[in-house]
Amino acid sequence: MSKAFTRETDADGDDDDVGGNAPALPVGTRNYMTPQGYARLRAELLMLLDDERPKIVETVHWAAKNGDRSENGDYLYGKKRLREIDRRVRFLTKRLEIAEVTDPSVHHGGDQVFFGATVTYVEDDGTERTVTIKGIDEAQSQLGEVSWVSPIARTLLRSRVGDVLKLETPAGTKEVEVLSVDYPAP
Repeated sequence: MSKAFTRETDADGDDDDVGGNAPALPVGTRNYMTPQGYARLRAELLMLLDDERPKIVETVHWAAKNGDRSENGDYLYGKKRLREIDRRVRFLTKRLEIAEVTDPSVHHGGDQVFFGATVTYVEDDGTERTVTIKGIDEAQSQLGEVSWVSPIARTLLRSRVGDVLKLETPAGTKEVEVLSVDYPAP
């Protein structure tokens, strides 16, 4: 059957994979989040509910009054955008409800790696890297942030400055040495 004859529904896609291909939470784990990450996701949720969704609803309402909906681009795009917004709102609501906000500044001055730490390490080939361990929903790799469930974060957690650790990668096992651990100031 041609794709043209299939019906698009609100159930298309998975709510756990909405908005940036967010990974599902590992079974039996908590949704750790920094206060800043929680505030950013909450602000996005409020913006969607208070600003963007009402504008789209108004556009769809106006377009629906114009007659033939099957060829009305404003109506069709608006309905699609409403589904996307509603899906993202459901996702954010679920994730914020189960979020466990953890303030990394309580470890300020410590040398052991916990959630929220910015860790500088060197690989066995001499490559030096710096990563910040954040929550699943807030980590942005382009900013050097990794999720606390990522392989590098799991390897680094609970280690101390000077520890040499074994990191399992698809290319084999690498040794990494922790050079420094920093936390935000309280």
